[in-house]
Amino acid sequence: MTATAPHLGPSPVRPVSGHPVLRGPLLRRLLAITVLIGTVLGTLLAGAGPAAAHAALTGSNPKDGAVVATAPTEVTLTFSEQIALGKDSIRVLDPSGERADESTVRDLSSGGTVAYAVDLLPGLPDGTYTVAWQAVSADSHPISGAFTFSIGAPSETEVALPREKAGEGAVAVLYDISRYTAYAGFLLMAGAAAFILLCWPRGASVRPLQRLVVRGWVTLTAATLATLLLRSPYTGSGELADAFDLGGLQTVLETKTGAALVSRLLLLGAAALFIAVLFGAYTKRDGDDQRSEKKDLTFGLSIGGSVVAAGIAATWALSEHASTGIQVGLAMPVDVLHLLAAATWLGGLVALLTALHRVPSLEPAVVRRFSGVAFASVVTLAVTGIYQSWRQVGSWSALTGTSYGQLLLAKVALVALMVGVAWFSRRWTARLTEPAAEPAPDAGPVTDPAATPNPGDTPDHVDTADPTVTAVSADPAAVAVDGTGADDPARAAQLARQQAAVATAQRKKERDADPGRTRLRRSVLAEAGIAVVVLAVTTVLTTTEPGRTEEEAARTTTGAAQNGAGAPQGPAERTLPFDTGGANGKGTLRLSLGPAAPGANEMHLWVDGPGGKPMDVPELKISLTLQDKQIGPLPVTPTRLAAGHWSAGSVQIPMPGDWQLQVTVRTSDIDQTTIDETVRIG
Repeated sequence: MTATAPHLGPSPVRPVSGHPVLRGPLLRRLLAITVLIGTVLGTLLAGAGPAAAHAALTGSNPKDGAVVATAPTEVTLTFSEQIALGKDSIRVLDPSGERADESTVRDLSSGGTVAYAVDLLPGLPDGTYTVAWQAVSADSHPISGAFTFSIGAPSETEVALPREKAGEGAVAVLYDISRYTAYAGFLLMAGAAAFILLCWPRGASVRPLQRLVVRGWVTLTAATLATLLLRSPYTGSGELADAFDLGGLQTVLETKTGAALVSRLLLLGAAALFIAVLFGAYTKRDGDDQRSEKKDLTFGLSIGGSVVAAGIAATWALSEHASTGIQVGLAMPVDVLHLLAAATWLGGLVALLTALHRVPSLEPAVVRRFSGVAFASVVTLAVTGIYQSWRQVGSWSALTGTSYGQLLLAKVALVALMVGVAWFSRRWTARLTEPAAEPAPDAGPVTDPAATPNPGDTPDHVDTADPTVTAVSADPAAVAVDGTGADDPARAAQLARQQAAVATAQRKKERDADPGRTRLRRSVLAEAGIAVVVLAVTTVLTTTEPGRTEEEAARTTTGAAQNGAGAPQGPAERTLPFDTGGANGKGTLRLSLGPAAPGANEMHLWVDGPGGKPMDVPELKISLTLQDKQIGPLPVTPTRLAAGHWSAGSVQIPMPGDWQLQVTVRTSDIDQTTIDETVRIG
């Protein structure tokens, strides 16, 4: 037996030529909303400045594992890139687990150096101290770490280093799920709407496609709200209960990521209006006398929908990898274009799959048009993806040797597999578009698939395309089936619903009997399944440190380790008492020299009075001498920064050895003293 292909019918869409003129209050409102959204988007893009990518800790003072002779006055951390720190972002804990710092983070950044410090409590006893830090890098991802140093000698400590870093744990899992769901919702909403406007305008009246777009909008809105609530515990405490902390939410709203999420919610309000017009006023303009107005409305919806979709896509570009690193001004629009192309292809694929499964008579021209749109989307994805890969990876070694590069290779392989499956889809599409056999004369006309009734529909919507339906009238009382029910409206309505169900089942059977359509559905389903995996890999990529910055951080850390190789565990800090012999001549000199290695060093000196308060002395003189090599004395001229605080930058020490440090402190015109101390360099 040979299966007969169902009647596919001609495409109802006519080509649009020229530029239509918008008219009517509805279209004017659409244009006003488009201008408003464009203004908001332009403001966001204009206010987005260049930033850095994932930051890494490149140094500390004291160093990790160092043993210092006397208690330092502060702990300093140096990072590779700009970061955001809160009040308790750096914590120093004593051996018993109690706070040993002043709980105030100071920004010491200058020039190209990013450094932060926290002051320590005075009079710290000997033992091992733990430094735990947590921050948010410029691309919105949390980073954290911990290390120890000891005063006097190492000791046992009750502080356990955290096993989970920032961005890990149950809250991080929920946060990643919400981000994945947000991506999926955007693809469904934007892709299905694009499928309707570009490929099948008549699909705006098809209920399954309407549900697909609306569900995409609901999913994206709910996921955005969840992401906003989870942002505070994700970058902070890691406790799920803090998701409803208003103080934490207020802090999030002041960040770049919080502003992007709020902007997305505002744009989703405009998207709701777009959907209402698409499935409301747009579907009602089907008459010949309304053809020109519908053409104008199609143009307005296309422009407005494109602006809304680009604005929503920009909320990701403005807060993630595209907003950091090199060429930010080019990277953000490229990222928006990449996401729009992905939505058009993958979301349109789901819409096509829905139509193939739920619509009995999908026109071949619809599949043919989507094939062209999908091809253009794949080309756009390839071009923008190559640029993004170069920008985030930068080298072959980073492509194969970093987590980001390996995930990127997996994504490329999955996309290549999708393209291969799409090639089979094009083959079945070509067979689907071959001229179909005309229906039998007694089969009746083929009706709009959007009008196909469910078993519970009223008889005036029953399709008469199936020959098994003997008689269906607009009036339930006039329905006659096998000569019964003419005088019983309820019975007639019941029989009409049964006949409608039989007719729908018959059309589905005929539709499924078409081998070309069945194979096309299977290949499209395979594409959609791969797309789900691609989306998951993409979500992981957005939370992974780019290969370029991972390699740069590794080089920086390795270089720092090599520069410090062989350096003793001796202190780079000294606390030296002095007495000039005059009035108010007693005090303490605290000195810090780092990194205490050959080359450029930075020296800080603090002069404290008997009560521990800063002591403002009129003059300090410093010299360095390496006696066994007969080098020096090398003078060092410090600069007064504040009362009791002096500093000397770029102190050049030519070689390692035991250098004799001499500090002359003058407290009056005639009272001064010189302190000698040995400092090990290198």
